[in-house]
Amino acid sequence: MRTNVIAYRLFDVADEINLDQVQALWHSRNKISSRLRLDRISTKSITFHDPPVLVELGFHEMTIGGVEYLVEVKARIQDLGVICILFNIPPEEDITYQEYLNLVLAVEDLPDEEFRRFLDATMETIGPACTNPNISGFDEDFVVYYFQDPIPADWDIVPFLLKDPNPVNEETRESALANHFSYAEDEAWLAWDSAVVYDPTGIMDIPDLLEFANAQYLELRYYDNFLNHAIDKTYDVIEDKENMKDMDVLRNIRDELLETMADVSSLTSNITNSLLVTEDIFYAKVYTRYMKLLKASVWQENIELKMQVLQRCYNMLNETVSSHHLEQMRKYNITLLAIIAVILLGTAIFK
Repeated sequence: MRTNVIAYRLFDVADEINLDQVQALWHSRNKISSRLRLDRISTKSITFHDPPVLVELGFHEMTIGGVEYLVEVKARIQDLGVICILFNIPPEEDITYQEYLNLVLAVEDLPDEEFRRFLDATMETIGPACTNPNISGFDEDFVVYYFQDPIPADWDIVPFLLKDPNPVNEETRESALANHFSYAEDEAWLAWDSAVVYDPTGIMDIPDLLEFANAQYLELRYYDNFLNHAIDKTYDVIEDKENMKDMDVLRNIRDELLETMADVSSLTSNITNSLLVTEDIFYAKVYTRYMKLLKASVWQENIELKMQVLQRCYNMLNETVSSHHLEQMRKYNITLLAIIAVILLGTAIFK
């Protein structure tokens, strides 16, 4: 049976990545790269604003769950500032159900260091293409169990989706299998951090689409957290009475807020506009359902609410600074008028 377990680990590594520069840097080392495109449909059906770059990192022997595998390692680089490290793990064709389930559970326990060493190697090459490079600590992982041959009828895929070998009740089973899609001979079952895909053609469109959605989700989480820190910092300044008397401090924090709001607005707009589904209803359904499983809309709403909080803080600070400026101008004008009056009075007296 032809099947692969594909483990994905996504990392936030920069504000943005110049993908044209990535390819130039990669090719300068005589290495191969390619841009993402979905094979089954017209390129007009789904539009990537800037298709991610896939680079090959070779085959590596790894021990997973006590079994030796020759794992194909790749990295997918996205302009959003995300790098995804992929481990394509090929089981033996005569693998049993229990052996496959053991592999499912072992992949879940893969140490972070296994992915990090390939991330570091990738960053070493493409670093100059990154804007504000920084591995933030935000990451995301998911797994695709990919079958080119029909899944045996006596194989229960629910433990794969749940990554749990224990029996479940009927309600949990129905919930796990609810997100099921099929276009022709192919089938896909989605969970929030895993998917089972059967496609006799070997086309990777569904896994690629899920990977891209995970990158968008990761960036939404990152900017939600970024705004939390911006709000906390602003509140700390506002709550300090001494700071409220120091116009230089208030001007600085006001200007920082304006810059933060502009940056986040631009970058989150890039996230939401990075993929446009225009014609293909099937892929639109898969993508929309998966984003719903990730609760991406909740994170988007959180970001919008926090941007509104920052806007209110900015308005208050701007009003305070402007009022202080007007008061200073009023005092300056009064002083100036007084000086002019004294000069005029003196001139009149000494005539």
